Amino acid sequence: MGLQANDPAISSSGIRKETGGLSRDAIKYIAAAAMLLNHIANVFLPEYDPVGEVLKGIGYFTAPSMIYFLVEGYHYTSSKKRYFFRLLLFAVISEFPFCFALGLGMDGRVNFVGFNMLFSLSLCFGLIWIEENVRSIIARALAYIVIFSVSMLCDWFFFAPVFTLLFLHGWIMSGGNPASGQIRKAFSIAAVLFGVYNYLGITSYTGTFSAAALAYGLINMSGVALAGVCIVKYYNGRRSERGKNFSKWFFYIFYPAHLAVLGLIKLAAM
Repeated sequence: MGLQANDPAISSSGIRKETGGLSRDAIKYIAAAAMLLNHIANVFLPEYDPVGEVLKGIGYFTAPSMIYFLVEGYHYTSSKKRYFFRLLLFAVISEFPFCFALGLGMDGRVNFVGFNMLFSLSLCFGLIWIEENVRSIIARALAYIVIFSVSMLCDWFFFAPVFTLLFLHGWIMSGGNPASGQIRKAFSIAAVLFGVYNYLGITSYTGTFSAAALAYGLINMSGVALAGVCIVKYYNGRRSERGKNFSKWFFYIFYPAHLAVLGLIKLAAM
């Protein structure tokens, strides 16, 4: 099958992107590994443990990467409806493992800790659809209020829709070129926003503006910044040549599966 005009392997100028670099699937595998480290830290290590904070910072690579690929995938998918309902289906499947791993109490009860990241991505998908199809300012404003409000109950609350808008506008302005200055700018803003949020969060918790608080903010923003570097500098705009179907379903299955395993390990250790 030849390349189509909307194939991500073609740049905005119509020139086929060079081979080499990292495929979309390769970056997603990196994101899956980073997410695993983040969840290990959240499940097994105490809050503000130095090693745990580094692992969490690495794990923050995952969400911005997946949001960027959601923006890209929205424009390249053959069926937006199937894409959205696939996200929503696995969000429902993943909810109990998410709460099981992150909300299992010492009494053995599973507590609600919010809606998982796939719900966040489903909201982000809806946000892209609204941005590109709703022209009424009032209707769009109301939809934004609903999406941002619901996102406050989800993983990556507030930041997921904000990053979506940043990456969407950068993607549109660059013609879908991940190496563009617009995408670099979007990731830079995202990293700074996330770093400042975490810096202010720890200073409000400790009551002091310290070097430790600054380090905390920098560690937390590092994952977002690394995601930007990975996509802007190394992403070749392609999927892997082999195992496309396996890679597609691996990412959906790995999310609830690894959470369930972590929850079971935690339960067995209690």
